[in-house]
Amino acid sequence: MSGIFGKDDEPTGDRTEAERQAAYQERLRRRTGEIPAIKPDPAVAPPKPTPMPSDTPPPGPQDQTERPSGVRRAASSPQSNAGDLPEQAAAAGGRPAILARPPRKRRVGRRTLLIIPVTLLLLLLFLVLKTFQPFHGDGEGTIRVTIPKGATASEIGDLLEKRGVVSSARYFGVRAWISGQRGNLKAGGFFLRKDMSNGAAIDALTENPIAPKVLKVVLPEGKSIREARPIIRDAGVRGPYRRAAIPRKRNALLDQLGATPKSLRTLEGLLFPATYELKVTGTAGQLVRKQLEAFQQNFSATDAQARAACPGQKLTPYEVVVIASMVEREAALAAERPLVASVICNRLQQGIPLGIDATIRYKVRNWDSPLKRSELAIDSKFNTRLNKGLPPTPIGSPGKASLDAALHPRKTKFLFYVVKPCGEGAHNFAKTKAEFDRDVAAYNAKRDQLGGKDPSSC
Repeated sequence: MSGIFGKDDEPTGDRTEAERQAAYQERLRRRTGEIPAIKPDPAVAPPKPTPMPSDTPPPGPQDQTERPSGVRRAASSPQSNAGDLPEQAAAAGGRPAILARPPRKRRVGRRTLLIIPVTLLLLLLFLVLKTFQPFHGDGEGTIRVTIPKGATASEIGDLLEKRGVVSSARYFGVRAWISGQRGNLKAGGFFLRKDMSNGAAIDALTENPIAPKVLKVVLPEGKSIREARPIIRDAGVRGPYRRAAIPRKRNALLDQLGATPKSLRTLEGLLFPATYELKVTGTAGQLVRKQLEAFQQNFSATDAQARAACPGQKLTPYEVVVIASMVEREAALAAERPLVASVICNRLQQGIPLGIDATIRYKVRNWDSPLKRSELAIDSKFNTRLNKGLPPTPIGSPGKASLDAALHPRKTKFLFYVVKPCGEGAHNFAKTKAEFDRDVAAYNAKRDQLGGKDPSSC
């Protein structure tokens, strides 16, 4: 007989029904350990044994009424489903059915067990990289940072993150805690670098504060007042630069240049770009005064010289500065500055809108990203695509070369210019619309060839 019964376990025909059921329960208990053996109820006397050969068919349904009460209790007891099998087997013919194995518990797969440590390892690696920054560079530029007296490591981290010294105040604090330097960060003035590693910043702040004799401010050509503010702040100059650049009373220089409109809010274009040195306690107001003095030294055009710059336009010296600010933004090469100035003058003479997008960028404060359609259609006097003539003010601080080019433009008939493909900043200048369209097509073709990248450098 196959199944869970062995050869010696087969029921014999010389047992009563109750004995066979009791023996079955006992064997089931020994093999599965799930269903205890059920003893016959002594209150019910078992029937007298009657000889039954092994090949005698099992009792039929009419014999089920003579079961001992213990068997009935086992059948109705709250056991698992296997507890009902003895009665079902007896009803079917006396031989018990083979019990199914209990369902196995679901085991956690090996992949799941592997994912947990791998995830923890990656998280640990991420934290190590963000905290110790083994591949981080030394940073760039110079920023003067003043650490307040009594500032905590967390407050110092927030200050450094705000100033762009470190990328994260949180990981700076963790790095200081791991290195045991949280209590060694000193107060005072420090010259740090932008985008330093956490470790380098901690090393610098644990040294004695630097007490420089002078502050050096390097202002490049073409920058507007708004663009120059962070440069001046990072150099350690005290006070708001833009407020210092507002003329608070009648300015003799503006009168001399012929710029006295009430709408003139700042000294934009007149703050000469150069390298300046101030005392450690230098202020933005002192810097503005130095810049105005440098401008007068580098641009002393008379009214007659300004009127002669663009024949027939009768420009003022201030309008020459406006042209110079556009030349500074448009021309990357020194040799092209007089050519760009000539295009501006020729368009002014013919009443053609200048179409210089740098004036729009100045108004919308977008110097880096491509201009949107809404920005190109902005309703402003700085939109030289829609309005004829010059914008109302300069769009930045021109250097001496651009001031000279605006004052002495080249005599040409050029009306257009576009970036020359692979020209390293050079432009193609054109006299007619057909020539311009040809140059634009060459520019677009090269840009498409480079996958949409700027084709000025190849």
